[in-house]
Amino acid sequence: MTAQIRPGTAACPGCIATPGEPARPIPEDVQIALSLPGIHCSACIATVERELNAFPGVDSARVNLTLKRAMVQAEPEVRAADLIPVLERAGYEAHELDPGALSATQADKAGRDLLMRLAVAGFASMNVMLLSVSVWSGASDATRDMFHWISAAIALPAIAFSAQPFFVNAWSALRVRRLNMDVPIVLAILLALVTSLWETALSGEHAYFDAALALTFFLLAGRYLDYRTRAVARSAAEELAALEVPRAIRLVNGAEEEVAVSTLQLGDLVLVRPGGRMPVDGEIVEGQSELDRSLLTGETLPVFAEPGLTVSAGEVNLTGPLTIRATAVGQDTSLHRMTDLVAIAESGRSRYTSLADSAAKLYAPGVHILSALSFVGWYIYSGDVRTALNIAAAVLIITCPCALGLAVPAVTTAASGRLFRKGMLIKHATALERLAEVDTVVFDKTGTLTAGTPELTNLGDHARTDLEIALALAEASAHPLSVSLARAARDAGIKPANVTEVTEVPGYGTEGQFRGQRVRLGRAGWTGAEQGTQTAAWLAVGDRTPMGFYFTDALRPGAAEAVSALRQAGKQVLLISGDTSAAVEALAGRLGITDWLAEALPQDKAARVQALAEQGRRVLMVGDGLNDTAALAAAHVSVSPASALDAARVASDIVLLGQDLSPIADACDTAVRATKRIRENFRIATVYNVIAVPLAVVGLATPLIAALAMSTSSITVSLNALRLR
Repeated sequence: MTAQIRPGTAACPGCIATPGEPARPIPEDVQIALSLPGIHCSACIATVERELNAFPGVDSARVNLTLKRAMVQAEPEVRAADLIPVLERAGYEAHELDPGALSATQADKAGRDLLMRLAVAGFASMNVMLLSVSVWSGASDATRDMFHWISAAIALPAIAFSAQPFFVNAWSALRVRRLNMDVPIVLAILLALVTSLWETALSGEHAYFDAALALTFFLLAGRYLDYRTRAVARSAAEELAALEVPRAIRLVNGAEEEVAVSTLQLGDLVLVRPGGRMPVDGEIVEGQSELDRSLLTGETLPVFAEPGLTVSAGEVNLTGPLTIRATAVGQDTSLHRMTDLVAIAESGRSRYTSLADSAAKLYAPGVHILSALSFVGWYIYSGDVRTALNIAAAVLIITCPCALGLAVPAVTTAASGRLFRKGMLIKHATALERLAEVDTVVFDKTGTLTAGTPELTNLGDHARTDLEIALALAEASAHPLSVSLARAARDAGIKPANVTEVTEVPGYGTEGQFRGQRVRLGRAGWTGAEQGTQTAAWLAVGDRTPMGFYFTDALRPGAAEAVSALRQAGKQVLLISGDTSAAVEALAGRLGITDWLAEALPQDKAARVQALAEQGRRVLMVGDGLNDTAALAAAHVSVSPASALDAARVASDIVLLGQDLSPIADACDTAVRATKRIRENFRIATVYNVIAVPLAVVGLATPLIAALAMSTSSITVSLNALRLR
């Protein structure tokens, strides 16, 4: 579904308001994109355009047969739902395009353009090669000259079209008096063409139109494969941006109206039908359904949705209609903020990126100097301008720093895409490099290794009557232990007893009357029980001995797996928490962590991380609370869950999108592999130049061989980066 607002045009003179009459605003048109999978000829185009243009409110409609798409310019009240039945009655299947399809088409435009230029260069190259074979086979004099001129007639327009990206980029650089990697490419192509035209005009034996075309073909092939590599390692920012919904259904006094998402305001009620994406952050006020949060959090199982649940833009409503009250719209939604974070991180500059860029900047003038020296040296040595030009062109081509320029971004894009699919969002450009160096991992407890919600452990130890009394008292309180007890009892099929006069005593618990007896649920001292080491709520019924309901903090999914994998990878794992010693010791025992610190204040956590750093350790801190912020900032690299407080997320380098902690260990492994791939790419680029440049300078590489070698090095670097996936 798409609707893009286009600014209205100026009114004609006849529409200008009379003096004294206020001018009326001109309504802005909307643009609607429709997919038409059934169209196949010009008659289909004419029929579709006629039907759409005849619909009231449609200003214009144009059909693209190649894309099987209709773009409709219409007044604001016209919707895709109005146009689709019109086309269906005319016999054509129609669907409104979603933003993901549109953005994919825009992204593919560059790829289609490269592929078309590659095809033209390849077709022309094959034809010129056939003519060259005739010359090589012994054609001479007038026949040879004719074949050369025919080759020129094919090569010149083909290169003018196919090599246009290189010419445009080179001219853009030269206009501002700088050099880029396309300048030597263009010079090499022009040298090959000028030399060939010169030879042809003088009835010479050799022409290099085939080499110029082959050079263009191989360069375009390398550039297209690089484009495909980047398309496979698709940007996480693009994936997130594709989830943003352009239009929504707003409820006004119970009536539905379809509006642009940009017009929504805080507090608006928004209807999301089954199958639709959430257009805003908000809270469910009506309806029950299930939500698919997999693209945002990595959670594969649907989440039950009911009034009171908080939802985020981009989540998919699966089964039932939901009414949402907007709490964040537009650029303030969590989806948009996350998209911005990813885009900033992906465009960030690491030290490897800076190294590659610096090398490329030094490389360009060095290439031209080396090529010029090669030309002068060979001209002095051989006295043959043609030979000197060929060698100069080969040096220009073979030393192009394409592989060096691809060494870092190809790996970074592939690695960040892999981690995003695993549920981790890289915020900082150097986070991957620092994560690869980690040898110590420090975990916070509550909200990080644990879910931060108590879980009842001994429900089955109590009689049903006692459970019914406890449920009646627990449902009267919002205390986390009461909420957990009530949920567990309800899940077990328990019904609340008829407890009367139920009241909550703040800080102590709830009490009431049951069959003439006073019943209490709450703190140990208040109910007459002795305080133990476990977290518990106590039930007192009359004069009976109080009964304990014991709770433990539920582990986050993947917590045990993450700790185990990190330890197996040889990393030291520590647990630091502000909780009591008993609780921290119990959790450390469950997870097999031998080094732990309890009752730690925020400054204690930061001091411990700093002390580890002073010992030469590279610390990964994983935390979620305000008390973890200082430790997160002090660590070598830091991770916080998406559920963490804003301060913790800001201080961290990586955000864990889902509840599962297991991707942390995989992220460390991916970071090590990414750094290894970057270093491999630098070595590939270096070895290539050490071998190839001397061969070109001494005249052992023709322009054609140089083009093939340069493209091969670039393709090798890109394919090496894809091994991360």
